[in-house]
Amino acid sequence: MSEILSISTPYGNFDTYIAYPSQANAPAIVVIQEIFGINADMRETCDAYAQQGFVALCPDLFWRIEPNVELTDQTDAEWQQAFKLYNAFDVDKGVEDIAATIGFARTLPQVQGKIGSVGFCLGGLLSFLTAARTDVDVSVSYYGSRMDQKLNELLNIKVPLLLHLAEEDEFIPADARNRIIAAVQGHANVEAYTYPGCHHAFARHNGKHFDAAAAQLANGRTADFFAKHLS
Repeated sequence: MSEILSISTPYGNFDTYIAYPSQANAPAIVVIQEIFGINADMRETCDAYAQQGFVALCPDLFWRIEPNVELTDQTDAEWQQAFKLYNAFDVDKGVEDIAATIGFARTLPQVQGKIGSVGFCLGGLLSFLTAARTDVDVSVSYYGSRMDQKLNELLNIKVPLLLHLAEEDEFIPADARNRIIAAVQGHANVEAYTYPGCHHAFARHNGKHFDAAAAQLANGRTADFFAKHLS
């Protein structure tokens, strides 16, 4: 079961896609979008987490710029529109909207217990910042763009954090990836994995660089991580 609900904030309202598990009283996961909006990939991701026993919410983080964006990675025109939105996006306001989504999730009668976050690409950065700036209980980041520029935020991250990084990522150069890996060394609450031969967005459903084996490995690690820290 899924639906779209509206979240109210002092600055306006925005929609969130919500997928529900079969059982009641479940932990929740906030699924944080890439630069393509709440598209089929994000809905499929939410539905998969619902099948694992979580209430999954994907908020529309581009609502201040253009509500209800739904793009793919299949055409140049969609990429151009996605990058236009990305360049106009305010990361700090995005984290505030995620915090509002976490607060909203806590009011849902279907949600009981802890709340996690997972993000991809832009959402990977935002999930990292969610771990640093909100009351989320656990966070997962897939190939978070520009995360190497925010490593000072690590000092504020006390919750469990899982990072997935592609070794052939065209948007996260090797030196940036190495800075991230080096920075998290010694942080007992942080786990980081790299995926040889994989490009950016290797876990995007039906994406151009989808790698089934790597996606299965990363998603399995994520499932185990959430099962451990959200139970």
